[in-house]
Amino acid sequence: MISQGIIIKDNKVLMVRQYVERGDIVWNFPGGGINNNESPEEACIRELKEETGYEVMIEKLINKTGEKYTYKAKIIGGELELNKENPDNDDLIDIDWVSLEDETRFDKITKPIIEIIKCNKW
Repeated sequence: MISQGIIIKDNKVLMVRQYVERGDIVWNFPGGGINNNESPEEACIRELKEETGYEVMIEKLINKTGEKYTYKAKIIGGELELNKENPDNDDLIDIDWVSLEDETRFDKITKPIIEIIKCNKW
């Protein structure tokens, strides 16, 4: 199971650029696997801290597809930092605030979530 978080600020969404299993480089929402002892919400909070440096509060579940949970989260502390020293983050390349209008950064996996965000005017 996977849990990921969506943080929106100034009509931009926080995304990470990363290697994926097939060797491609993609922009994705921060997140990752849910550990055995975690709820999806706890995993989202942990993954956002590990990948972005931000401490967050979960606001709501915005999508669940199969075994992937996507939450809207709010920053409550920390500072933006790509933590490359964490061995779990060896696939991360970059982190950036991406305009909701920047279609070049979204693919068939992230675009449906962007559409949910736009429809709800978050």
